Amino acid sequence: MVRPVIFFILFSFFLVPNKVLSQQLNFTVTINSERAKTQDTDIFEKMKSAFEQFLNGRNWTDADLKPQERIKGNLLITINDMPQVGFFSATVQVQTVRPVFGSNYESLILNFADRNWTFEYTESQPLEFNQFSYLNNITSLLAYYAYITIGIDYDSFSPRGGDAFFEIANNIVANAQQSSNPGWNQNPSDKRNRYWLANELYNSQVMVPVRDAYYLYHRKGLDLLTTKPEESYENIVEAIKMIQEANKVQPNSILTISFMDAKSDEISKILKGAPMELKQEAVEVLLKVDPNNARKYNDILKG
Repeated sequence: MVRPVIFFILFSFFLVPNKVLSQQLNFTVTINSERAKTQDTDIFEKMKSAFEQFLNGRNWTDADLKPQERIKGNLLITINDMPQVGFFSATVQVQTVRPVFGSNYESLILNFADRNWTFEYTESQPLEFNQFSYLNNITSLLAYYAYITIGIDYDSFSPRGGDAFFEIANNIVANAQQSSNPGWNQNPSDKRNRYWLANELYNSQVMVPVRDAYYLYHRKGLDLLTTKPEESYENIVEAIKMIQEANKVQPNSILTISFMDAKSDEISKILKGAPMELKQEAVEVLLKVDPNNARKYNDILKG
């Protein structure tokens, strides 16, 4: 499946009827509220429903995707604190998958932990969003990850296919910086936040090889695994080398970490079937790029 060519609707989404075009996302929102000091647990069910409707009920592009083609994702929200009624502090885990051609397998393509989200929410609150201005910290975050998700998905189907989506995500960051909420600013002591992820996807020339690796790894790697396994293995290893190329210039970048967080398990399993020479080549690179998962990668040589 190849994602269709995209054109953007350049006006406020909350003014557009949701039934004009088909939706592009299929997200499940899970809210862990065990730490919240409230007896009103119904609010979290309504929150879940509202967030899912916002993500899944909107037209983020004019791409006409069939229901089975919509991008699947999970948004796990852990409420860490509720200092007063309607105010929340949370962490967010964003995970999305991509289908692999010729199989029933879905590949984890994004696995990102957002550690610092504060927001205000009340029941029946309308979730309005305008990509040209900051309205609130709920829709800014949800829309941001919608565009990041779609952009990475498109990058995996065509070279740098996510450019237009990352541009909008970057604009959301710029607009949200007027707020005092954490996660949107260029904080050198916290490079695992929304600012740095968007910056590396859209603005950083150093990180271009990582974006190119998304395409090579998925479209020329995983998608060919059943029909052209030798070519597939070679391209997967080449994609890993591209990750290393960027990592040499900018070690421990959030985009490199995000890629490896999503792919470490998959790589360690898939490459067990590769020729030994490619295995050795891959493991040598992987140990440099992602030493924390050294045990997984050394197991490739045992397969």
